[in-house]
Amino acid sequence: MHIGIPKEIKDHEYRVALTPEGARSLVDAGHIVSVETRAGAAVGFGDDAYRAAGATVVPDAAGVWASELVVKVKEPQPQETQRLSAGQLLFCYLHLAAAPSLARDLMTRGVSAIAYETVVGPAGGLPLLQPMSDIAGRLAPQMGALGLHSSHGGNGKLISGLPGVAPAHVLVIGGGVVGMAAVRTAIGLGARVTLIDRLRDKLAQAETLFGARVETRFSSPDAIAECVAQADIVIGAAQIPGRHAPRLISLDLLRRMGAGSVLVDVAIDQGGIAETSRPTTHSDPFFTVEGVVHYCVTNMPGAVARTATEALTHATLPYVQALAAQGLEALAADPGLHAGLHVHAGKIMHAGLALDLKFG
Repeated sequence: MHIGIPKEIKDHEYRVALTPEGARSLVDAGHIVSVETRAGAAVGFGDDAYRAAGATVVPDAAGVWASELVVKVKEPQPQETQRLSAGQLLFCYLHLAAAPSLARDLMTRGVSAIAYETVVGPAGGLPLLQPMSDIAGRLAPQMGALGLHSSHGGNGKLISGLPGVAPAHVLVIGGGVVGMAAVRTAIGLGARVTLIDRLRDKLAQAETLFGARVETRFSSPDAIAECVAQADIVIGAAQIPGRHAPRLISLDLLRRMGAGSVLVDVAIDQGGIAETSRPTTHSDPFFTVEGVVHYCVTNMPGAVARTATEALTHATLPYVQALAAQGLEALAADPGLHAGLHVHAGKIMHAGLALDLKFG
């Protein structure tokens, strides 16, 4: 099979979807790998490394998007969707619940689009979402601490506090991979930390891991309202795989937050948990609504592209190998991979996504 690896063009997105080592494994299996020039340069994988692995380095995007299987990191940007053709396989993060126009484009172009974020592993879980969720969770308190700076409109608190001066209060909503990583980092930074989740097991896990350094609360509208109003930093980490994130913070509730507090909506790539959230970029990450600083960057792990690339490609390579060897038949052989199929033959294939988009 001919496999194409484009250079990512989303704002400040430096990750690459395949390492030279991964390219070598595919070439050794008899496949043709085309890599757009400088696709991995920002993370230390130069064109010569791909050539040494047996891949073909092409001078522009056209030679990559002409392949049978396109593997990338983030969802196709508007100028990229124009290059897609019927029958192609596309394997990347898609987050279509928050991108209905992209979903329609993929349907119209007749591609088979498989989303990293809903592929299910042999033991359950979401193995292609997990490493990036872990990174985003670890970054979230850091971004929240930056948002507290007076220069960004924040309330001027140091997240760790000082002797005799209280630390910032960090509220994490959602105890999944993102939430647990955020709690760990926030505690490490010296913050006062509260975790809200619906499940007792998640709260018990947090208490086992972090003891008295984390306060836990069962999720309810009243609990969320009370904790949001008290927090300096709110980290939105709630998600429903493949579907729009639950909308947990209304405009009215946001108005109860203190002036200069910060909302880090990690769920923004699935639409966000707050009514006021909208996607931002690494170039312009913050905006303020009702005195609350919002950070809603949709590709947070792109900020630490080398670490993110290594973690992501380690997870995705076995699935790329299966798709290269078997094409769509790989989905029939692996129900977990089939769970990642979002668009095929002009239809939405993921049931939850179809409910959110209301077409397909």
